[in-house]
Amino acid sequence: QVQLVQSGGGLVQGGGSLRLSCAASGRGFRNYYMGWFRRAPGKEREFVAAINNSGSRKTYADSVKGRCSISRENSKNILYLQMSNLKPDDTAVYYCAAAEGQYYSFLPEDPTDYDSWGQGTQVTVSS
Repeated sequence: QVQLVQSGGGLVQGGGSLRLSCAASGRGFRNYYMGWFRRAPGKEREFVAAINNSGSRKTYADSVKGRCSISRENSKNILYLQMSNLKPDDTAVYYCAAAEGQYYSFLPEDPTDYDSWGQGTQVTVSS
């Protein structure tokens, strides 16, 4: 499994912006579809965004569409989630994930499609 190390979380005010990063180890990063998920207090894990291996295709949950952008720099083994106009409902632990074992003709939104996970980073949005 690829090792994923996250950074960039923290406390922001409503309407603010934040960029999460997910650094991957090894040489296989450019082959992986990547995703972002989050778990809010008292809630189940929720899909946020996904990106294919080259970065040419992206998809977003309706709850964040228009407010976030997923991207990757394969040369640096880094996945990003740029978030703006943050809302208190965005408060959650955010996880990056890698889909290593399959080729997808779609961008997977099911967490069971992902094989490796970052440690999670807290994003807290104040009102």
